[in-house]
Amino acid sequence: MDAQLEAILTDLEQKFGASQSEFRGQAKLLVAPQHILAAAKALRDQHGFEMLAALSAVDYWPERKPRFHAVYEFKSLAKNLRLEVRVPLDGDDPELESITSVYPNADWHERELWDMFGLRIQNHPDLRRILMPADWTGHPLRKDYPLGYEEVQFSFNFEEIEARKPRPKE
Repeated sequence: MDAQLEAILTDLEQKFGASQSEFRGQAKLLVAPQHILAAAKALRDQHGFEMLAALSAVDYWPERKPRFHAVYEFKSLAKNLRLEVRVPLDGDDPELESITSVYPNADWHERELWDMFGLRIQNHPDLRRILMPADWTGHPLRKDYPLGYEEVQFSFNFEEIEARKPRPKE
């Protein structure tokens, strides 16, 4: 790992009680939900991470603790550094602080987290659905979201599913 990045990770660990790890040479930082806004400010203002490259989430499973991880991807173009910051979230109604005041492009990413995963973003300027219709019920990327009653087709059940599959009338 780059010495410059190690110093940044150590600083964030001390300030926010974060924990760091590395996978295949890529640094990862685990930050508590109440510290994500302050950590984002520190990354931008003190450490030169001028870009929020991506923001997504992972739903591991309803019974797992923590159930969700919000995954932030920060980049410093000037220093040629990349840092993944994960925020663990528990429960069926998880909440997270908006970082749109620090990185304005987080706006639509955070709306997608709400729409697809049901992660409520506190202090978001316009938290509403972005991909699904406004009257949609549920959050499609959650592991407990119903799949629509169509059985997945494999080689062992091909004939059974093929016989039940609806076909257009000729």
